[in-house]
Amino acid sequence: MFLEMIENANDIKKINRSDYKVLAQEIRQFLIEKISVTGGHLGSNLGAVELTMALHLSLNLPEDKIIWDVGHQSYTHKLLSGRKDGFDGLRQFHGMSGFPKRRESDYDAFDTGHSSTSISAGLGLVKARDLKGESRTIVSVIGDGSLTGGMAYEALNNAAKLETNFIIILNDNNMSISENVGGVSKYLNNIRTATGYLDLKEGIYNALSGTKGGDNMVKKLRRAKSSFKQLVIPGMLFEDMGITYLGPVDGHDIEGMMKVIREAKRVKGAVMIHALTQKGRGYGPAERHPARFHGAEPFDIETGVPSHPRTTANYTDIFSTVMCKLGQRDERIVAITAAMPDGTGLKRFHNMYPDRFFDVGIAEEHAVTFAAGLAAGGLKPIVAVYSSFLQRAYDQILHDVCIQNLPVVFAIDRAGLVGSDGETHQGIFDLTYLSGIPNMSVMAPKNKWELSDMLKFAVGFDGPIALRYPRGTAYVGLKEFRAPIEYGRAEWIYRESEIALFAVGSMVKTAEAVRDSLKEMGHAVSLVNGRFVKPIDEEAVLEAAGSHRLIVTLEENVASGGYGEKVLRCLDEHQVRDCACMTVTLPDAYIEHGNVELLKKEIGVDAESIVKRITEAWV
Repeated sequence: MFLEMIENANDIKKINRSDYKVLAQEIRQFLIEKISVTGGHLGSNLGAVELTMALHLSLNLPEDKIIWDVGHQSYTHKLLSGRKDGFDGLRQFHGMSGFPKRRESDYDAFDTGHSSTSISAGLGLVKARDLKGESRTIVSVIGDGSLTGGMAYEALNNAAKLETNFIIILNDNNMSISENVGGVSKYLNNIRTATGYLDLKEGIYNALSGTKGGDNMVKKLRRAKSSFKQLVIPGMLFEDMGITYLGPVDGHDIEGMMKVIREAKRVKGAVMIHALTQKGRGYGPAERHPARFHGAEPFDIETGVPSHPRTTANYTDIFSTVMCKLGQRDERIVAITAAMPDGTGLKRFHNMYPDRFFDVGIAEEHAVTFAAGLAAGGLKPIVAVYSSFLQRAYDQILHDVCIQNLPVVFAIDRAGLVGSDGETHQGIFDLTYLSGIPNMSVMAPKNKWELSDMLKFAVGFDGPIALRYPRGTAYVGLKEFRAPIEYGRAEWIYRESEIALFAVGSMVKTAEAVRDSLKEMGHAVSLVNGRFVKPIDEEAVLEAAGSHRLIVTLEENVASGGYGEKVLRCLDEHQVRDCACMTVTLPDAYIEHGNVELLKKEIGVDAESIVKRITEAWV
């Protein structure tokens, strides 16, 4: 096996050219086998095998630099840079990250995890290179889905002014996570299908090559091909901006990719290589269902079916069901997603109400301001988005939604710890960055029934409101406690004395287990479901302070600016001295990848750790 020869970085350069295709097949088989066990981003990596091989063969790594946009297509890069043994622990606690990490390897030039950043980062590395008088090659690899993000165009606008080399590879597989939408996708599709230009170009080159004076004519034509392309392919957006465009080329043709990379390295300016690839290539189930294998759970290789299929509904399922019911009741309800109709649970809403569903592509900032416009026009927009991705639209939330106090609902999925994707995807900051904005209200449900109730409440609320809920199976406990949602009011579940547990969202389940343990020790313990993080229920806090000697707040958010800080401020402002307060939060830190339960135990926010902390410090 040729893959066995890849033990260290640059070992691929020892492989004979005639064996490249076999190595590509072996890499695909290796990735399928490993990801079927660990889970991970399979489709995007299978589509980038030859492209990555061509880069490693063409560049002098790590002196040269590759910046992978998002980074979920970097598995082959990790494999070829000597990290083959790390795949057994891929995305596991203390194991290899599923994204590029500078601390993991010198071959990872820039940490990525969100889209549309690679051109900006690459341009920064180019400028740093030039100012230091270096000569290294800088390559940014960006997908066509990421090219719908506005930040990519901000960077392209600046890159167009370069007078030194900068290579941008557009890895075009006609997908982001789900199928691409919008004008950029249409434009790229027109280029993909412009075979008349490609056939004509090759025909002219082949006819002239080898004839008297023909080789010289070919060289002149190559120099003049930018003008030629303007005549044959309408628009040529990138060349019109001042960026040299090469392509489209077959991203699965290693020799062809190496040839065009060599050509690109000679350009004194920004150059874009447009490489056409197939997401999921080489594995039938991933080719047929690329969205399903974007981020795959462990699966059976033969069938592609998950090894441990879900048997119970998760929070996204509940949101999906309630959205469809609300859409039936009120025609003013519209739904917005940023390239994630499947991940956010809006696919069913799209199927039922296609005219009221909007997928704006990977463009969270636009999604939020677009929703503000919909609200100003008298509709009821619901923006469904992952917590870590909503961070990208902070200014739009503040400036376009909240200043105008517009009734936009933010349905925030994957709030709290999400696990294997690590630092860039943990949804642990939303309580902080949302609750600091005037006019914004923030809720978190304790179980699946409360998610339904809160979504209905949010749709009827006259102002900006966010509803955050975790990844994973929806909690079905505490079903009997379903008091109506009242704005800014908490819910007393158990009312006793001595210790009062104030928990938010997913931590209500944990608090229930903490209470059970403390009661076995003989303590009287109240349990309060906080419900609202902004505004907090100060009346409930002060009532608890008057009848308990310890309040414990529990939240799946960083400490700074979270629920616990708000409770502490309430107690301080009212000069409460007879009741202590302990906050259970995530640390003010970036939390690595790993199983969520393991992470909770490591951080000390699991029930056992909390009980130990309470009993050692306060009881």
